[in-house]
Amino acid sequence: MNRRSKGRRTAAVHTRKYATALLITSSLVAMAGCSSGDSDTSSKPSSSPSAASPSAASTAGSEDTAVLAAYTSSWHAQTEAYSKASSAGTDLTKNTTFKALSDIESDLSAMREAGQVTTGKPVIHPKVVKVTAAKIPVATVADCVDTTNWTLIDKASKKKVPLPTTRLTKYVSTATLEKWGTKWMVTKLTAQDQTC
Repeated sequence: MNRRSKGRRTAAVHTRKYATALLITSSLVAMAGCSSGDSDTSSKPSSSPSAASPSAASTAGSEDTAVLAAYTSSWHAQTEAYSKASSAGTDLTKNTTFKALSDIESDLSAMREAGQVTTGKPVIHPKVVKVTAAKIPVATVADCVDTTNWTLIDKASKKKVPLPTTRLTKYVSTATLEKWGTKWMVTKLTAQDQTC
């Protein structure tokens, strides 16, 4: 039983490492307005080509802003959920669904089993890569997630959980969002094995 418990804990730590990377990506998006002038989406559209007509620039800019707001909201809720290893009482389902939500809930379950939570927050730098007009519009967001100050700890002892030294603390992440009615929803988060 002790051996099984140790194996489970090791698996949970590995799962948690991946989840932490994903979570940090989301949190970084949520904090983009505070971390960098380039990623501040609250005061200006992230995309407003000077050559475009004002109405076209305004439409593209407002759509990009809405995508980034949904992405940021999702990351903020993820960060809160990972800090207590539970999505209860968070806004996680407000802007997150499908595979992204399933992966997060799986990570949270593994964290609860291992008795782990996170402290601190990730730093994100999201940018809208494209928005495809369709019956259900789809957006792609590229991000550089910095998890340097986002730490996995043992909930009881408050000590850092050792993670592999080879793990990336800054990595490329992508997200897929779909527009449901007037609302953008994060449907997939993918952490890349690539530094940024």
